[in-house]
Amino acid sequence: MENQPRIFVAGHQGMVGSAIVRTLIHNGQRNLITRSRSQLNLTDQAAVRDFFASEKPDQVYLAAAKVGGIHANNTYPAEFIYNNLMIETNVIHEAWTAGVKKLLFLGSSCIYPKLAPQPMSENALLTGTLEPTNEPYAIAKIAGIKLCESYNRQYSESHGTDYRSVMPTNLYGPGDNYHPENSHVIPALIRRIHEAKINNSPSVTIWGSGTPRREFLYVDDMATASVHVMNLEHATFAAHTQPMQSHINVGYGEDITIRELAETISNTVEFKGEIKFDTSKPDGAPRKLMESTRLNALGWKARVTLENGLSLAYNDFLNSYTS
Repeated sequence: MENQPRIFVAGHQGMVGSAIVRTLIHNGQRNLITRSRSQLNLTDQAAVRDFFASEKPDQVYLAAAKVGGIHANNTYPAEFIYNNLMIETNVIHEAWTAGVKKLLFLGSSCIYPKLAPQPMSENALLTGTLEPTNEPYAIAKIAGIKLCESYNRQYSESHGTDYRSVMPTNLYGPGDNYHPENSHVIPALIRRIHEAKINNSPSVTIWGSGTPRREFLYVDDMATASVHVMNLEHATFAAHTQPMQSHINVGYGEDITIRELAETISNTVEFKGEIKFDTSKPDGAPRKLMESTRLNALGWKARVTLENGLSLAYNDFLNSYTS
């Protein structure tokens, strides 16, 4: 451990953060620093400053965030923009103040315009209007990217600052939030279809038309991508990015319709009823597929298929489910 970097994983109890911890431990890393939300409030600048001053990490994975689906984003827009801006600002600035050279910020595919050309490439950022239902969250994530880039532009030569950003597509897997209202589409569907099964319901009704297309990535694949990008040599990373467009997409490479997703989850859960759609509810963006050729060229590709990943996610749900 003495020769290993001290690595702070912010948000280690969340789905993405816990996957990063699993990946780092699998890779032999033992010098990890973690704090629960009750131990360290990342929206409290003074607390974050004291933490970095005392712990002095060498690397930071910034996976902490307030997240949720369409309903949550529509219901709590002020909380989504405020909490995420505060977390990013405090962690990134105090990491720099404490002399942290390497930091990885995790964003979201919602940073791209609602009608961005598909698949969405990194250069689509800031080229159009965002999806209204999650605009506050997206604005915060864009700010996180620009914080990293700005600190690099101002301090890379003088301080060796090397802060990077990765933008995952829709994630799912162990540690997901299965709340009936405030969750993303896969955990929400897993819960609703499972409950329909155990209640012998004849059907399940899903928001929207079922026609939007979405891409889904198993969270442990996202974690391996994050560690891969963090550990790239600076020259290699710089050769594939630009100072003011340095974020890297992380996608599975294929998308499916929400209807196809619901049917696949029904098969996984072994629900025999009908899938119905409430077209009075919002669909969100018509399509969200990431262009991940930049990351593929840097030597990473997704490994877990959607069918295998959904099976693993359903098992995780069953282990945590309470009716």
